[in-house]
Amino acid sequence: MSDLKNNSAAPQRSLQSYVFGGILILLLLAVFRLFAPFFTALLWSTLLYIMFSPLHRLLIKNVKSNTLKGKLILNFWAAVFSVGTMLLIIFPLTMVARIFLRQFLELGHYVQNFLNGRPEYLNGLYEKIAGFISGFSSEQFTVTANDIEVQVKTLLANEMQLVVSLSRNIIQNIGSFTVTMLLMMFSMLFFYVDGPYLAHLVLRAVPIKQEYLSTLIKKFKDITRNLFFGYIIVALLQSLVAYIIFTIFNIQGSLVLSVLMFMLVFVPMFGGTIIYIPLGVMKILHGNIAGGIIFLVICVVFISGIDNILRPFFLKDRIKLHPLIIFFAILGGLLAFGFNGFILGPVFVILFLTVLDLFLTEHKIGNQDQT
Repeated sequence: MSDLKNNSAAPQRSLQSYVFGGILILLLLAVFRLFAPFFTALLWSTLLYIMFSPLHRLLIKNVKSNTLKGKLILNFWAAVFSVGTMLLIIFPLTMVARIFLRQFLELGHYVQNFLNGRPEYLNGLYEKIAGFISGFSSEQFTVTANDIEVQVKTLLANEMQLVVSLSRNIIQNIGSFTVTMLLMMFSMLFFYVDGPYLAHLVLRAVPIKQEYLSTLIKKFKDITRNLFFGYIIVALLQSLVAYIIFTIFNIQGSLVLSVLMFMLVFVPMFGGTIIYIPLGVMKILHGNIAGGIIFLVICVVFISGIDNILRPFFLKDRIKLHPLIIFFAILGGLLAFGFNGFILGPVFVILFLTVLDLFLTEHKIGNQDQT
C-alpha cells in the first residue's frame, strides 16, 4: 500500500516541477522584456564599473560602512566615480564628434575640388581603370571611363548627403544619448554603493556549480579588462598618435582618417598600415620623396610600435585566442548587436570556449592536452 502511494506521488511532483519551471521561464522572458530598452545603458555601466571598481575598492578599503560617517564617505566616492566616468566619456566624445563632422565635410570638398581641377589626369586615370577591369575579367565585364566617372560623382554626392543625414541624426538623438548617459550614471552609482550585494543577489538565481560560476565570473572580468586595455585603449592610443602625426604633416581630414584607423587596427596583420602606407606613397608620388619616407618611418615607429609593444604588455597571453578570431568576433558582434557587439562578440566567443572547457572537464571528455 505504501509502495502504491509512493508511485502515485512521484508523477505529481514531476508535473509540479515542470509547471513551476515553465512559469519561471515565462517570468524570466518577461524580465528580459522589461529590461531590454535599458540593455545598452546597463551593459556599458557594468563594463565601466568592472574597469574602475579596483581603484574604487582601493580608496574605500579602510572605510567602515556600519557608521554614518562611513556611509557618507562611501556615497561620496560612488558619486565621484559615477559622475567622473561620465564626464570622462562625454567631453572627449563631444569634441571628437564636432571636429569629425567638420573635417569630413572639408575632406569631401577637397576631393571634389581635386577632381574638378584635374580633368585630363582623371580622364586618363579612368581609362586605365576601365582597361584594367576589362583585361582582368578577360573582356567578360566591360566598363567605360564614362561609367567610372559617373560612379565617382555619385559617390561624392552621396557622401555629402551622408554628412547632412549624419548631422541630422546626431541632433535628433541628442535627447536619447543624454537619457542613456543619465541611466548609466545612476546605474554605476548603485553599482558602486551596492555592487557586491547586487552581484550576490543575481548569482544566487543561477543554477550552476559554485566553482564553475566563479570561473565564469572571473573569466568575464578578465575578458572585459583585457579587451578594454589590450584592444580598445591600444586602438585609441594609435588613433591619437596618428591624429598628431597626420596633423603635423598637414594631412587633409586627419581626424577622419584617425577615426577610420581606430576601426581598422583590429584587422589582423595589416592594422593601421592600411591608412598610413597609402598616405606616404601619395606624398612620394606627388614629388615629396623625403617627406613621404620620413612620414612612413615615423608612422611605423610610433603607430605600429604601439601595437607591437603595448598590446602584448596589456594582454600578457591572458586572452589565448588568435587575433583573427577576435577580429571576426568583433565584426560579427557589430553586425548582430550594433555598437554593443564591439564587446559582446569577443565576450560570447571566449565564454563559449570557457563553458566548453568546463563541460569537457566535467564529463571527462578528452585528455588535458586535447582540451
